[in-house]
Amino acid sequence: MKSNILVAGVAALALSACTTTNPYTGDSQLSNTAGGGLLGAGGGAIAGALVGAATGNDPRVGALIGAGIGGLTGAAVGSYMDQQEAELRAQMAGTGVSVTRVGDQIILNMPSNITFATDEARVQPQFNQTLVAVGIVLRKFDRTIIDVYGYTDSTGSDNYNLDLSQRRAVSVATALSNQGIDQRRFYIEGRGKANPIASNATEQGRAQNRRVEIQLSPIRG
Repeated sequence: MKSNILVAGVAALALSACTTTNPYTGDSQLSNTAGGGLLGAGGGAIAGALVGAATGNDPRVGALIGAGIGGLTGAAVGSYMDQQEAELRAQMAGTGVSVTRVGDQIILNMPSNITFATDEARVQPQFNQTLVAVGIVLRKFDRTIIDVYGYTDSTGSDNYNLDLSQRRAVSVATALSNQGIDQRRFYIEGRGKANPIASNATEQGRAQNRRVEIQLSPIRG
């Protein structure tokens, strides 16, 4: 579950100065300086972003339900996610983005080799159309919250990897938000070299670990 809603102005991503540590959770989170750099990389602004994690109720759900977006209950949850999964699979076919279903959650895995140039956090122009296709589905299925996680391989320092993963996650989230997706739906976190999905001992494995994941979950009423 997530907390710490950081609200920015319309023209800037207001996060605090560099990477800081949440005094309550011990988790790393973005600061203003890092946020400003991410905004430049993303080419837009996210007015509401969740950065950092804590135990408790997800504040996005209450905010969205309070804004009139109804939550899902019972069998409607599975049916809703089934439809969303089918449309994402159709849109992502041939793009290099994998679509994985885990229970009532959908995970989009975006390898960095098709998303970003080496050591860069600006989305490559040829990948923009793929993010447009993702945005089409996310606008339609508006009872979904969107977690965007950035990951790197183990090469380089922890601080460098954390910063790069944060900038890439915000860049992807910004590209989606700029398509008119409600910014209150987003949670953004750079996780650096954490959670590898392959061995960092080989180049092939490191390439798989360099990625941005979008995790989609239903809003339950």
